[in-house]
Amino acid sequence: MANNNLEEKGEIPAETYEEEHVHTVYEQIASHFSSTRYKPWPIVSTFLENLAPGSIGLDVGCGNGKYLTVNRDVFIVGSDRSTNLVKIAAGHQPHAAIVADTLALPHQKGRFDFAISIAVVHHLSTRDRRREAVQCILDTLRDGGKALVYVWALEQKNSRRGWDEGHEQDVMVPWVMKTSKKNAGENGETEKTFQRYYHLYRKGELEEDVVNVGGEVIESGYEKDNWWAICRRSGGG
Repeated sequence: MANNNLEEKGEIPAETYEEEHVHTVYEQIASHFSSTRYKPWPIVSTFLENLAPGSIGLDVGCGNGKYLTVNRDVFIVGSDRSTNLVKIAAGHQPHAAIVADTLALPHQKGRFDFAISIAVVHHLSTRDRRREAVQCILDTLRDGGKALVYVWALEQKNSRRGWDEGHEQDVMVPWVMKTSKKNAGENGETEKTFQRYYHLYRKGELEEDVVNVGGEVIESGYEKDNWWAICRRSGGG
């Protein structure tokens, strides 16, 4: 299990830990991961489809870019830490995709109509960094702009993983990538398992983080093992 306060306890620095257990993993599994990520989630689709025509926004942690073309009447700049995933996302013309860190977004503040960040923030390994990520996303919004943030939930007792209240919130989640016999490893193995770090959010935790960084929660809820929140900058209505 990962420790929720890696830096505070004098262990490996959070950036180093995330590089090993998040960024490097996604670079290696990008193509396989992308092939399993093609169906937009309903609430995300509804959020995007309800945007005003001509809106300009961000997809922070866009992965393979599956949300870039949900609403063809808006323009989205996608970003991700994975160069290999960004190469895939860049194929969703006319939208843009760039390599960028969630905690160091290269965009001007206060300029965008909307932002989405779907299943991204939970990969940051301390609460301070997760809150900073929410802050960075909110900072990009103009007055009246809204962001939709999704994170994995702790409360998943009906899922195949079976997590629920009382379980450790910081976990390693395996990704098994199968290869052909032609590309088998030295010992003839045809699959490789990668471990990815996740922080599982308890009920109300995402909303607490939004408020902590000065944001306002407009709406929030639970969908298929995820907590989500639609939020805006405080006073940005």
